[in-house]
Order: sequence, then structure tokens, then C-alpha cells
Amino acid sequence: MDVVLSWLNDLAPLGDDAQQLATLMNTLGLAVEDVRTTGGSVPGVITARVLRTETHPEAGHIHRVFVDAGDGRERHVWCGAFNMAPGDVIPLATPGTEMPDGRRIEARPILKINSEGMLCSAAELGLGDDHSGILILDPATPLGVPYGEALGLASNIVFELDLTRNRPDCWGHLGVARDLAAQLEVPMHAAAMSVSATGEAVACPVTIVDGDRCGRFTATVISGVRVVESPQWMQDRLAAAGMRPINNVVDVSNYVMLELNQPNHAYDLATLGGGGFRIRPALDGETMTTLDGVLRTMTADDLLICDANDVPIGLAGVMGGLESEISETTTTVALEIAWFEPDGIGATVARTNLRSEASARFERGVDSRGMERSIARFAELLGETCPERVVHRDCTDERGASMPPVDRSVEVRLSQVNRILGTSLTAADLPRLLDAIGLTVSAHASGPVHASGSVHASGSASVVVALPSWRPDCTSEIDVVEEIARHYGYDAIGKTVPKSTVHGRLSAAQQRRRALRQVLQGGGVSEAMPNPFLAPGDLARCALTDRAVAITNPLVAEESVLRTSLRPGLLKALAYNASHRRTGLSLYEVGHVFPPGTGQLPDEYEAVGVVLAGREAPQALALWREVATALSLGARVDQGNVPPGLHPTRSATLSLGRDVVGMLGEVHPDVLDAYGIAERVAVLELNLTALLAKEPAPVRWKATSRYPSSDLDLAFVTPDDVTADKLDKAIRQSAGALLADLGLFDVYRGAGVPEGFRSLAYRLRLQAADRTLTDADVAQVREKSVAAAAKLKASLRT
Repeated sequence: MDVVLSWLNDLAPLGDDAQQLATLMNTLGLAVEDVRTTGGSVPGVITARVLRTETHPEAGHIHRVFVDAGDGRERHVWCGAFNMAPGDVIPLATPGTEMPDGRRIEARPILKINSEGMLCSAAELGLGDDHSGILILDPATPLGVPYGEALGLASNIVFELDLTRNRPDCWGHLGVARDLAAQLEVPMHAAAMSVSATGEAVACPVTIVDGDRCGRFTATVISGVRVVESPQWMQDRLAAAGMRPINNVVDVSNYVMLELNQPNHAYDLATLGGGGFRIRPALDGETMTTLDGVLRTMTADDLLICDANDVPIGLAGVMGGLESEISETTTTVALEIAWFEPDGIGATVARTNLRSEASARFERGVDSRGMERSIARFAELLGETCPERVVHRDCTDERGASMPPVDRSVEVRLSQVNRILGTSLTAADLPRLLDAIGLTVSAHASGPVHASGSVHASGSASVVVALPSWRPDCTSEIDVVEEIARHYGYDAIGKTVPKSTVHGRLSAAQQRRRALRQVLQGGGVSEAMPNPFLAPGDLARCALTDRAVAITNPLVAEESVLRTSLRPGLLKALAYNASHRRTGLSLYEVGHVFPPGTGQLPDEYEAVGVVLAGREAPQALALWREVATALSLGARVDQGNVPPGLHPTRSATLSLGRDVVGMLGEVHPDVLDAYGIAERVAVLELNLTALLAKEPAPVRWKATSRYPSSDLDLAFVTPDDVTADKLDKAIRQSAGALLADLGLFDVYRGAGVPEGFRSLAYRLRLQAADRTLTDADVAQVREKSVAAAAKLKASLRT
């Protein structure tokens, strides 16, 4: 938002110290991004008279212009424009001039003849868009003076503000001036709040079909209009604020919007079908050409301004239609000022990507009660170029269901103000801070308040604050507290470090997540951070279902799908390293995945994925057991339910009751081939959200035995349909308390082992807590383990 200093001073006597005002605006939360000077003259560009022009036989596209800058010396300039003649006064940029576009004018030779400067067009001087020829000035213009002085151009100081969405009032100069005047304790200049309608009544009917989207719509007829150029001061201010002057009617409309934060639109009444307005939702597929000349297709979510014949003439709150724009033949206008529901305007802007100065204001909220003042200001400004203009009686003012309430107020507790801000304000201090910005402290809500701010026993101190219509952002007590803080001064509040009765610590879930990372890193697994977005086909490449959530506006096509598993990203990392001859890597990632859900949102959860290149399923199982120990939980290993994308006989799911919380095993060879990975890859994937939600089992202390251990190796010939996990469980149960550790160290198929069987070799580490084991103890464990294996049709290999 660009704010012009001279404009602010028209609204309140704020002074000309731009630096002081910029500091004050920053203090008030109106962040000043830049302070610049616009208008006036470009230093070094002076007026000069054309003495004569000459063509050159070797230069067909340029000619020689001889000028006099008032010092009696003839200057020679090469020029490509041919619209000047002897006697014309034109702007001359002398050598050393820095032009607005960054060029530096130097005396440079063309055809070995120096050019002593440059003749300037209006566009080159920032005075308009005309760059077709040199700017011709009044023949009576003095020579050798800055061209801005000759044209009466005034320089403007402009503040570029970065406004937050909770300050819609400051999208108009009036809101900024009101804040600054309150801080400087100067009065606002009086302004007309209503217009004197002297013309006879002219009917301009308004019908609001969708009152939930249009809360108020006014139409005022003004006749006696002549479409001419605006006064130079208005053009200068509009240009300084970033708007291109067009004609007096359009410029006044824009001026009122920039001054009062009140978007409005002047329609040519002669082109307004039926002489009235109809506000209704658009029909799906309905089209309209907007003022920018683009044919736009509407949906039922858009709101249209139509004429009385139901022909669309404007996209409500965004942009008017091309057919009803002001032209040179306009003599009577229908001035429309309305209030539209902000969310609907925002949805239309997002869908059409059609952003305008009006939509920026309607999205944030405008004054639903400011129409009268805006109409009066429009009529006043138009009167400067149309002194015979007539405002007709019976302005149409229709209301819809969404019209904001007239009287809004909120109770503000002094205790809350002082608790939040760390101040010791009393009720008597609030009018000084709030009344000047329109938040009127109207009454004490409860409890008589002493001048010191103390309260009688009858109640706690609070006041009622009336909220103005131009501050739709203020709706609750905390909003008023923020206004008190702004005008009391953040620097005056000071800085304090809040004290907490509870010292900072990790939650139980954070502690267990940290323990998980420590286990993985302690096992030599490095953390990776692949891209959380996938390309179409990445999931199918991993043999996973390609049903996933697609991003509607991805930056690149390779990042258009939300991942449903961490596996694709980790396998990509292994493949990349393998292509650079880095094999045998162990990687893990902790991150969120987004499998599609049954509703509109995906079933997002936190997961952990581990890939162990060059390793097999037993290593994944061993890692899971370390993780389970660290998290104090367990899960059933189910080899009967093979996860997609994993080896069919060397993988399993992990279940807690009926809930699947993870999977482990080896990546399917076809998937590895698809990624170009030549080594086996063990994998472990866990639903970390589900695991951390489970109450961990209490950790029990177990004494470390001081007695030696004994190792016992047993190899069992086992049917292929008996999983290693079942045999592992049978051995553990049979060995009982003497079993300190159990590990599968060999799997063999081949000579000596029947078809349909395999040899599983286990190492049992036995240890007693109270004695040294005897041969009889070891033999007893061996006998029980063999008997337990026999129940699974597994026999001891001889």
C-alpha cells in the first residue's frame, strides 16, 4: 500500500518530517518498507527551444536538432523522433543526467558528431505512456529551467507500507492519518459526511437476489457530468500512489477508494440496461468481458452485478464490465458503492486469479456504514471539473441479510489488559488511548473505579468499548487490548521474560522418539531426508498401490504426489549412491506419510523407514527387536501376511492386536531391479504414530549374571511352510529362563536337505543367574528344544 504524505496532511496536520512519521508508523505496527520521492523534475532535464533541424545523408532514421537552452549557446542533439519543429519548446536531458530508467546521458558521437544530451518523451520522464514522440511544451515556457517547474509538477513523498490483514482501515489514507493523528494528538480535518442532493428524484432500482453475499448496495445518480482530464494535483497523487490517471470520473472513483478505503464504481447510466441494478449469483458457464478486456467464464460461486435487464455488467467486488465503462459521451453516472461478504470475494479472486485494488480491500473488509461519506466525497471532487454536476435525490440503499450489525461493542477487563501487557493502566487511561481512533470507551461495565484504578469490593473493573464500523477486524476483547498496546507504545511496555512454574522437558513421546533415533544411529544407520513429494509412477515402481493424493498445483511434475510410504525415497537414495559405487549403506528416515483416507483428508501419520543395503531379513528382524526394547513394546511377527513390494518368503508384518503397525523383511528383487540396485536390501517400516500412542510396558530391572555362559548350536531341518519366527518362538519357550540370547546364523538349502525343506541353524546362549551351568543343564535345554521343534515337524539335522 502506497501512502502519499501530502494526501495525509490534507486529512490531518501531521507535518512534513517524513522520517519522524515513518518511525511513528513502524511503532504503530504499520511497517514502512520504503520512503521515496516521486513527481517533480528529473535533475538535469531543462527546457530548450528548437532552432532548426537537419537531416544527414548517412542517417535515415535520425536527424540533427539544434536547440537553445536559454544561455545563447547553440547545442547539437541527435534525435530519432521527428515531431518537433523550429520554435517548439522541449525537454533536454543534459550530459550527466540520470534518467528514471537508470540510463546516464553522456556526450557520445554519432557519425563522428557529438550529441550534447537527449530530447525526452513523456514516457522517458515518467509523465505517461506516450513514447512515440518528444514532449512538446507551451511555447511561452521559460528556457533553461527544470521542466517540472515549467509544468507545475509537485514532488510527493510516498511511504510504502506492508500492512497486515488485521488493518483493513489502513488500506485508505484516512485510516493511516487517523492513527498518526491520535499519536501526535492533533485533530482530524472536518469532512463532509453526507451530500446535498438538489436534483429531482431519478429512479435507479436495486434488487439483491443473494443477500448472504451482498449486505448493502447503494446507487446514486449524478448528472451534468463532462468527461475531461483530472486536475494535475489529482493526477500527481494517483500516480504517486501507483494508479494511472484516466479521466476525471474514473480518477475521482479511484481517489475516493484510496482515501476512504471505499471501493466504488461509476456506471454510465445511458448504457445501464433498465436503468438499475440486480445482484445475483452467476450461472455455471456464464460469461462476461471485464474492464481489462478479458472474456471470463463464471461459476455459481461468483457474484455478479447485473443491470435491471439481468445482463452482467460487473464481477462483484472485483472488476466492472467493459460494456458500461465511462466514455467521452457520458453525461450521467450511476455511482455504485456496496458491501460484499469478504470470504466470497476471496474465493472468486483465488479462482479467477483476477486481483484488483477493489478486491484487495473487499477481501479484508471495508466500512459497511461509510457509503454516505464516500458519496459526498465523490460529489465534492467531481465538482472541481464538473461544476454543473447535480446529485439527484432518493439514493437507492438496499440491505441484505449479511449486513454487519449497526452497534458493536465489547467488554474490556482492566485486569486482562494489565495481565497481557504487563502495565498498570486504569479505566481513566483508556479514553486517551482509544477514543481518537474511533474505539469509544462508553461506560464502566461493572464496579466503581477509583482514579488510581483500584476497584471497590462490588466487582472487578471493566469498560464497554464501542467498535467502529470501519474496523471489522475488531471483534473481541483481545483486539481492543492490541489497540491499547499500539497506542500506549510497545517501547513503553518494556521487555520482560515470562516466568513458568513448570520447567521445560521432553514429553514421553518425544523421549521415546529420541530413543528410537539413538538405537538406529547406534546400529550404524545414517539419517536421510529424501524429498517428501513423489513423481507419478514412483509408488508403482515400488510395487505399492498408486492410489495417492495428487497436488493440484505442483512446482514440477516430478513432485506432484504425496508419498504413502517412506520406501520410494530411501530406495532412490540407495540407487543414487549405488550409481556412484557407494554400496552397503544403511539409511533411515522419520517423516510423515499420506495414504488416502475415506474422507476428504488423507490418513496422515508419522512413520519411520529403514533400509539396510547388502543385508538380509534377519538383520531387519534383529534391528526391530532392538527398537522394540528401546520403546518398551512388542509386536507379533506375521509371515502369513506379506506386505506389497517385499520378498514373498522373507518378509512379514508387525501387528499389535488387530492393528498392523509395521513391516520388515527384504525388498522384492523386481523392485530392486527397477531401481538398478544389485545387492539385497533389508527393510523395516513402522507406524510411529501408532507405536508412540501405545502405553509402554514398565521396564523391569534384571540382574547381570556373574556366572559364565555356554553356547549351544542346533540346526533343524524344517518344512518350508513353517516360518523361522514360529521355530524361534518354540525354542525360546522351551529353553525357559536359562536362555540369554537366541540368534539364527545360517539358512541352508541343498545337498543333504530334502526338497521342500530347509536347514535353520540357531545359536543358543545359556546362562544361569545363580550358578555355573552343568552339562546336564545344557543337555536338558537341548532335549526340550528338539522336542519343541518336533511339534512343528522340524527335526535335528545330523
